[in-house]
Amino acid sequence: MNDPPTANASCEARGAGSAGSPGDTCSAQRLEQLFRSAHGELLGTLYYLVGNLEDAHDALQESFLKCWRHRHEVPEVGNLKAWVFRIALNTGRDVRKTAWNRRRRSLIADPASHPETAMGSIHQTDAAQRPDAQLIRDEELCRVREAVAHLRREEQEVFLLRQNGGLSYAEIADAMSLPLGTVKTRMRAAIGHLRCAVGESS
Repeated sequence: MNDPPTANASCEARGAGSAGSPGDTCSAQRLEQLFRSAHGELLGTLYYLVGNLEDAHDALQESFLKCWRHRHEVPEVGNLKAWVFRIALNTGRDVRKTAWNRRRRSLIADPASHPETAMGSIHQTDAAQRPDAQLIRDEELCRVREAVAHLRREEQEVFLLRQNGGLSYAEIADAMSLPLGTVKTRMRAAIGHLRCAVGESS
């Protein structure tokens, strides 16, 4: 992801000399700081969702832009990290859908190619884009990623906010306006599905 605009000056100093209010400047700085500190967690979460590093980077950039456009809402946000992660999850789903449609159109546009060959090429491209050779060789992790991608949306959201976002169950419940028991139930369901996906007993 390209670095967001740099915010080195204090909120008061920048706010006094800018078109935006000091509050907007402080909100911008908070977003910039969070995206820098949580860059790895966000990228890992998006990689789980979209399946390759290039699309994950695109989704991360788009997530930042969406948050930036809504930075005026930041002062009203109780848990900024949860807010950002939810926007990132929604963006990742959109990117995954767009990427799949793009690949499907590419296959249809080339009737001379065999689907098996084309899909093999896609898999090879994805493999080349993954972070490192260890991840490429890790078939179990690939199965887990696929399982995460196929979780029900509400289970997927809770799982990724917990595992990748590092949020507590109470923070997730607050961010999603859900009872704490519901959050824990969804997490248990997600873990159960993932265990089945990697061949473990529940």
